[in-house]
Parts: sequence; structure tokens; C-alpha cells
Amino acid sequence: MRGAARGPDGGAGSKVTSMASKPKQLLAELSHPGPHEVLRGNLALVGLPGVVFTPRTGLGLPAIAFGHGWLQPTGSYRHLLRHLASWGIVAAAPATQRGPLPSHRLLAGDLLTTLDLITTVRLGPDGISVDPVKLGLAGHSTGGGSAVLAAAQAAENDDRPEIRAVATITPAQTLPPATVSARSVTAPGLHLAAGEDLVAPPVGHAEAIADAWGGPVQLRTLGKSSHLGVTEGRHWSQLLLHGKPHRRTQQLTRALFTAFFLTHLTGTTKYQPLLDADVKRAPIDAQDEPAA
Repeated sequence: MRGAARGPDGGAGSKVTSMASKPKQLLAELSHPGPHEVLRGNLALVGLPGVVFTPRTGLGLPAIAFGHGWLQPTGSYRHLLRHLASWGIVAAAPATQRGPLPSHRLLAGDLLTTLDLITTVRLGPDGISVDPVKLGLAGHSTGGGSAVLAAAQAAENDDRPEIRAVATITPAQTLPPATVSARSVTAPGLHLAAGEDLVAPPVGHAEAIADAWGGPVQLRTLGKSSHLGVTEGRHWSQLLLHGKPHRRTQQLTRALFTAFFLTHLTGTTKYQPLLDADVKRAPIDAQDEPAA
């Protein structure tokens, strides 16, 4: 169900408003594409290999940079990025460090460079713009770990954009360790582990990163999901890595990422009930709000 149901008189009554705030309804709403028509662009046109998905129109939009997993092309996340854009969030992913021995530190730098580019260049034919105070980071696998490194770099460097939120799906440890960098990150964090992840088992990766987090943080475990569950389509790396694309994992990731970034980048409270609730196959395993 998308949006609020309407009462007999055609208006949205208090009962309907209450229903719309229920986590189950919010999850269903955010599992579907949002109201915006989406455009796809090439970051190479502004100096960095990669892709960017934007709403067709909008000024002062929120934006995130997404780090790809080990050996993964940005195309493995196209529906996730498009989904975020359909809800009004500019979503860009650099296509760098894709070899078998990538530099996690350099990918982190490219994520921050991506945010710099999309905040300083008008995007799309109608001059879409990004608000430089509504920026987030996200990533999968080592790209998730690199997102943590990037958030720490931004926190320690006044010349870098301020990061308001960080979300990862099956994050993996990096060099330097994401667990060390996580201590410097005070922005809200959402980390989604996979219950059947044999590549980056939660105990040494997602859980360890969440435990070290310096700001408000939530850890969820997606049931019946593997390390590659969030990826889309076929790719030769599936012959090397355990796991495969999983539709329910993709749906949950899209909905939870959308709720998380809309809440922390735009200030809306509409989707907070979903973030506060246990979700089927995505229960909250740990949550921490550091003392002020």
C-alpha cells in the first residue's frame, strides 16, 4: 500500500493517520518506488567514473554516496540507487577501486569526492541541486567499510563535507580498520548484517563496527540473507563469493535505507516508527544512543 488510505469523505482522518504511522504500513510504503521520476547520469562527465541517480526536478535535495562491494560493478546496485532517487534522494556511486586488491582508503576518498562533485555541479537538464548540509554515506561489503572510513575522514577534516548519516549492508572490515574509524563517527549509523554471511560474518564485521560506533547506532540482522543478497543480477564474482541476490534482502534494504536517510537528512519524523520497530526478517539486534 502506498500513501495513506482515504476515509469515506475523501479526506485523511485521524484514524488513517494513526494507521499510516504503523511500522508495517511504512515498510510497505517505502518498499515501493517513491513519487519522483528518476534520471540516470554519468559521473565521468564531471571527472570521476561512476553513476548518479536523481529525481527529475528539485533544489536543495539530500544526497548520498554509495560504496560498491569487493569486485562489484555499480550496476549491481542500480535498483537500490534508483529507489532512493525516487524518494527524493540523489544517489551516486563511484566506479573506482574495482580490482582484486583495492585501496579502501582511496575508495573512501572517492566517496567524499563524489559528494563534493554532486554538491557543486548542477545535475540534470532542469538544474537539480544538492544541499551541502544534507549529505550521507552508504555502502555494501568493503564499500560499507569504506563509507565508515570516509565518514571518519570527514569528521576529522574541516575541508570535507559534514556527514549526517551512514548506512551499510553487510559491511566488511577494511585497511585501515573500519572498527577504528567508527569511533570517530558521531553521525547516526544503521548497519544491516546478513544472517548467513560467510564472507563477512557479522560478529567480526557489522557487529564490531556497530559496537565501536561513536554516535547513535542501530544494528539489524536480515534473516535468510547472504553477503551478496543486496546485489542485483548476475555477475562473475558470484562464482568466487558465497551468496546470491535475494529479493527480500533488496526490498528490506531499500525500505530501511530510505527511511533512515529521509529521517536524518531531511528532518522528517514520519518514518521514525519504522526505524524504532522490529521488522520481520530484520529485527533490531542492538541500538545505542550515546549520552550527551
